[in-house]
Order: sequence, then C-alpha cells, then structure tokens
Amino acid sequence: MSIHVLGGSTTEEKANKTHLLQTLRQNTIPDGELLDNLGLFLTRQTLSRINFMQELYGEILHTHGSIMEFGVRWGQNLALFSALRGMHEPFNYNRQIIGFDTFSGFPSVDEKDGTQVKTGDYAVSDNWKHTLESILSIHEQNSPIAHKKKVHLVEGDATQTLPNYLSSHPETIIALAYFDFDIYQPTKVCLEAILPHLTKGSIIAFDELNCAEFPGETLAVKEVLGLSRYAIRRSVHSPLTSYIVID
Repeated sequence: MSIHVLGGSTTEEKANKTHLLQTLRQNTIPDGELLDNLGLFLTRQTLSRINFMQELYGEILHTHGSIMEFGVRWGQNLALFSALRGMHEPFNYNRQIIGFDTFSGFPSVDEKDGTQVKTGDYAVSDNWKHTLESILSIHEQNSPIAHKKKVHLVEGDATQTLPNYLSSHPETIIALAYFDFDIYQPTKVCLEAILPHLTKGSIIAFDELNCAEFPGETLAVKEVLGLSRYAIRRSVHSPLTSYIVID
C-alpha cells in the first residue's frame, strides 16, 4: 500500500538513512544479540525523541494518573512509555497507557490544516494494530505485575472514541497527554474533552506546535488553551516537540 507522509530530509540525509537501513537488514550480528545492539542504527533524531519521552516521563513520576497518546501510528511512543514505566515505577499498575488512532491515516482535514496534508495521510500497513498489540504485550510481560493489562489501544476517530472512553471510565485522571494528531479538529476536540481530567502537575505535550506544515495543531491549542496562560516548554534536543505543565 502507498503511505504518504511529509518529509524535510535532504538527499544526503535520505541516502544515509537508506544505507543504515540496508546495513541493519544485512547485518551479521547474531539474532540473540541484535536487539541489544540497536543503538548502532539509531539516528540522532530518533535518539533525541527517545530522550524527550524520558524527560516527559520523569516529569510525571510524582503525578497520579494515566498516560494518553493521541495519534499512535506505528506505536513507538507507547512502547517507550511502557518500557519507562517498567524502569521507573515497575509496580505502579495504576498508570494506564492508552493510545488513540484510526490506524488508517487522517479521517479528514480542515481548511485550517493548510494545503500540504490530505485525508488518508499517515496511514499504517494493513493489520498493524494487531501487530502492535502483540509487541506491546511482550513489553508488558517484561515488567512486574504482568498479569494486569496496562496498555490499551482504542481504534477509530478519537473525536468519537475519546468521549466514549471517558464516559466508560469516569475515574480517569490524566498525568500525561501526548498530542501527535498533527491536524486541527481532533486536536481541538480531544483537548476540550480531557480538560476536566487533568490535575495540577499534569503535562500536555505536542509534536508539531509552531510548525508551518501543520498549522492546525497550533490553532487548536490557541483556541482551547490560549498561548498566554501557560509557558510552552521545549526539548533542547528537538526543534518541534514541546509541552506545558498544568499548574
């Protein structure tokens, strides 16, 4: 299937990534050691993102509540959050991790999203949700209290599935909400929906604020939260990722 995403890499950067990919696929590292040596193939950008997720998780260690990600796609962040919980608070089974995604790309786009994105962008391969559930289950089995399911995927348009989820789980407190929808409408609707479930110390993080390619995300934040009420903090390792702390 054809999967469309926006990219800003130079020809040289693309060639270097292709070389790394080919080396990974053709490497002669024994299977029993390959996963332990994946750092060989991590790019600076990927490592920066991992460091940012570690930074966010450190901020919520003493804040009660769950983690929600809006825009899961391949699911790397959810896997990282699951691993970080296993490292930093292995017995905190109350820290649920919930991911929302259509798994079929953008269900629609608004005029506020500009002209570079279209319906269906950022899809994933067929049946990826099933594969991701299997991967996440393996990560859960690698941490204590593995019999309690703590990572959940919610498939569908989050403007509909999130209100349904919160209605079914009125006990929900959100310690961290990570927004990677990129586009206006689901960002705005879901921001509005989670506000009553935040507490002092909760974090709302964003992947594309102040980004010309995805103006809708910033517009949604301006309309729901405003830009003057909270300090928007950024990762020193990334040009785009940012977050606010509810205080």
